[in-house]
Amino acid sequence: MRTLSGIQPTGNLHLGNYLGAIRNWVRMQDDMPGEKLYFLADLHAITVHNDPAELTANTREMAAALMAAGIDPAKAILFNQARVPAHAELAWLLFCTARIGWLNRMTQFKEKSGKNREGASVGLYAYPVLQAADVLLYQTTHVPVGDDQKQHLELARDVATKFNLDTGTETFTLPEPTIPAAAARIMSLRDGSAKMSKSDPSDASRINLVDDADTIMAKIRKAKTDPEPLPSEAAGLDGRPEAKNLVSIYAAMADESVDQVLARFAGQGFGAFKPALGELLVETLRPIATRLTALKADPAAIDAALEAGAARASALAKPTLDAAYAALGLCR
Repeated sequence: MRTLSGIQPTGNLHLGNYLGAIRNWVRMQDDMPGEKLYFLADLHAITVHNDPAELTANTREMAAALMAAGIDPAKAILFNQARVPAHAELAWLLFCTARIGWLNRMTQFKEKSGKNREGASVGLYAYPVLQAADVLLYQTTHVPVGDDQKQHLELARDVATKFNLDTGTETFTLPEPTIPAAAARIMSLRDGSAKMSKSDPSDASRINLVDDADTIMAKIRKAKTDPEPLPSEAAGLDGRPEAKNLVSIYAAMADESVDQVLARFAGQGFGAFKPALGELLVETLRPIATRLTALKADPAAIDAALEAGAARASALAKPTLDAAYAALGLCR
């Protein structure tokens, strides 16, 4: 069993990143059998314009955040795509297998390109094929996917099947989807209808992983709510997006259900609930923030960890890449 997950490197990591992806990766590392590969998708990041220095910094920061949250490079293989050229090499071979009709059905390109479709990069259009290469390169057996990525894994399976049939080989393993543990959908502290995001101009809208205790408590104290007391069950939060968001954050951080949290706080107002939520966040995030700050101060150590992971990943990738070249009759 071999499991692979990737995440684009973004700066200013926040609570939504942690609860949405990073914490699940840590749990997969410790709880799932077999090898785990976690990569920073910096090649995917350049499908849109990036400031080079910012991309470098973001890649290091994401690596530091993963390690600070509990990813152990000794247990899992942690690397960034750019350090493993086999990703780009295999992507070209698969570009020649994938079909335009398949890519035309990919819904995310329509969403990401918006009204300026003709001005989008070829990379933005074709990146699902690079995703297929990411997965197939390692003979990955299992890929955790959410609803927004199911279509892309199906494309990877289609590409693998066609390549194997076209070449009369069994070059690629067909990966199976796995449903990761439910990830909380964390919304803005200022607007319960918008996702927590680093792009929000208001820093008060999010809890950053590097925020200190006083900052976290102040942000939670000022978080938007409503005047009604907390209900006794989840259905009572319908139509109350800000209240639902804060309760959901508490439930996710405490590893409890929303109903369990409400059973404890039912009938109380946010004057009582907010301090409890703030304290829970402070205690949970403090060790992560401490480790993250220390790691960010030593970029050479981050690079060393990524280089070591890339060497391990490259060794795993080589037999598959060699087999793909051979199956196509390419001499090298």
